[in-house]
Amino acid sequence: MIFDLTTDAYAMAPAQQGAGQAGGLQAMIMNLAPLVLIFVIFYFLLIRPQQKKAKEIKKMLDELKKGDKVVTAGGIYGVIESVETGTVTVKISENVRVKVNRNSIATIRTGSDQE
Repeated sequence: MIFDLTTDAYAMAPAQQGAGQAGGLQAMIMNLAPLVLIFVIFYFLLIRPQQKKAKEIKKMLDELKKGDKVVTAGGIYGVIESVETGTVTVKISENVRVKVNRNSIATIRTGSDQE
């Protein structure tokens, strides 16, 4: 009895194989669809927001000017005294000025921030 079932299974295999080849392109698309969907989700949830944030930071750093109140990445509060190409001189106290890399400026403080 078992031998008869395996014989039938082998007999049906070539017929199913021919039908599978006819829909090969459709099967390939169906296999790739979840991967494409995952990439689209990653793009909108991870990649795009990071690119947007990077553009905002670059714009902020390009618009630094004398007199801006800033906070450095190290947490130092100060006022910009001068802006050069790659560096910024920050006044952190009377007679204390620190030259920092422009990229180390974390935020520009608004008037509502406390000193």
